[in-house]
Amino acid sequence: MNSNSSNNYDNQEIDLFQISKIIGGFFETISSKIFKAILFVKRHALIFGALVIIGIVLGYLIDKSIKSYNHSIIVRPNFGSNDYLYARIDLIDSKIKENDTVFLKETLGIKEPKYLKSIMIEPIVDVYSFIENKPEKFDLIKLMAEDVKIDKVIMDKTTSKNYPYHIISFSTSNITSQEKTVQPILDYLNDSDYYKEIQKESQNNLKLKMTANDSVISQINGVLNSFSKEVNGSQNNDKLIYYNENTQLNDVIGTKNNLIVEQGNNRIELVNQNKIIKDTSSTINIKNTESIHGKTKLILPLLFIIIFVFIKIFSSFYKKQLEKNKI
Repeated sequence: MNSNSSNNYDNQEIDLFQISKIIGGFFETISSKIFKAILFVKRHALIFGALVIIGIVLGYLIDKSIKSYNHSIIVRPNFGSNDYLYARIDLIDSKIKENDTVFLKETLGIKEPKYLKSIMIEPIVDVYSFIENKPEKFDLIKLMAEDVKIDKVIMDKTTSKNYPYHIISFSTSNITSQEKTVQPILDYLNDSDYYKEIQKESQNNLKLKMTANDSVISQINGVLNSFSKEVNGSQNNDKLIYYNENTQLNDVIGTKNNLIVEQGNNRIELVNQNKIIKDTSSTINIKNTESIHGKTKLILPLLFIIIFVFIKIFSSFYKKQLEKNKI
């Protein structure tokens, strides 16, 4: 019994000794590799320094010569022209990829087409404006959300394409201006004979509706003035006039208030409808600092050093294998 216990204790000591030896060897290997790396850097310090300087200088020249600027236009498509808007932006993008400078300059009207690099459009997700005062659209979203998650319905291209506002983003390799790029794009988007006719009729209908609303408001004012005169007359005659709860005076006043609010919205809508694709704001010449843009001066030195280290490691490996395979 004691002999077994002694053997187990000895085995445990041996196991612990072996584990500590393995750990010690591992750290010794790491220390050795770190020391070799320090010696390697020290031995090639001048080369590393030269590579860093060359990389910074080349990177600076590249950053200075290759620039990218981002621009955006927030637009509102009117008269159901959402699909038309997306189709036109896709057409412009395809012409940019084809490097069709003739189309970009003559048809689109871009002053410096060679600097235009890309264009895209995406919706500004605003589901509340989408369903505001439109119960049928709210019911449609609820129906679609029965099969998939609501966030997928909201972001779905079929749904999001019909949001009221969208952002057109494009990039250039040089600084641009409203006159050179933004205005030609907007002019091209608004150049549609079909939607111009729709615009004309829609504005006429809206103006007729506003005139009719003004007429109704005027009639309501006449009714209210007559009522006021009756009340004032009865008070002068020391007579009391009682109106029961069935009187429609509150409804008339409510109708007038609703019409006033509607007229205010109609005036705003008339402003929004002065273009097929109404631009609400634009931002231009934001320097692109994403990805490697403007960072080449930092990336090139590191890249040169990695390449140099890789070449030295491969060279050392090749020499060792050559020595082993000598006959």
